[in-house]
Amino acid sequence: MCGLFGAAGTMDSGRILRKVVRLMANIMIVDDEVEILELIEAYLTGDVHTVFKYDNPIDVLSASLENIDLAILDIMMPGMDGLTLCRKIRERHTFPIIMLTAKDQDTDKINGLSLGADDYMVKPFNPLELLARINAQLRRARILSAPTGNGNTKDNPELLEIRGLRVDVQAHTCTLYGKEVILTPTEFSILILLCQNKGKVISSERIFESVWGEKYFDGNNTVMVHMQKLRKKLGDTKKRKDYIQTVWGVGYKIEE
Repeated sequence: MCGLFGAAGTMDSGRILRKVVRLMANIMIVDDEVEILELIEAYLTGDVHTVFKYDNPIDVLSASLENIDLAILDIMMPGMDGLTLCRKIRERHTFPIIMLTAKDQDTDKINGLSLGADDYMVKPFNPLELLARINAQLRRARILSAPTGNGNTKDNPELLEIRGLRVDVQAHTCTLYGKEVILTPTEFSILILLCQNKGKVISSERIFESVWGEKYFDGNNTVMVHMQKLRKKLGDTKKRKDYIQTVWGVGYKIEE
């Protein structure tokens, strides 16, 4: 089993499991390999999550996903690949999505992120690392949706406004000139970071480590792909970047 999914370790594994925050979420797994479904399910149920398994991605299209808190999608599946399924889910839902990709398939990673995925794991993977990534995504989503105060006054730090762009951290909503902009938890986290530092250039390294909670490494294009998606939702174009600006070789910023 470890040969397929990566070594989980013994003593270190126990330490990791004891540190995991139990969030009791509804998690959907879609993978045509039953062995992988059962392995992930075992780790998730051991961490008190409720699991919904699908070995056929087509079945997901007719399922009710209103109570799903996070999805794990394999990319290589018969009938419908995980990228197509991710795109269809994103048409109606904003819960976090983690993609499972084949080793060194950078194109799949980029495509998955551009279609709305929040993170990815490369096969073979360590189940404990996947569990840590799942809980990180759940914590981020719940922090963004949790009440943090009352009242939306002008001095409320939870209400960020920049030239028609209005981000309510407390309500987890974003509007552009009064029209709602639907963002994933990851996109919302990036936007909050930029708005809270308006006028300042934020490096890709800082964005990645703040939003994903992991050490940044050279060649990581995760931030760039999410930034492109976020810009598109905000109506930015190559001719007119009203909100998010790239400072080449440095990072990104939102002007006041």
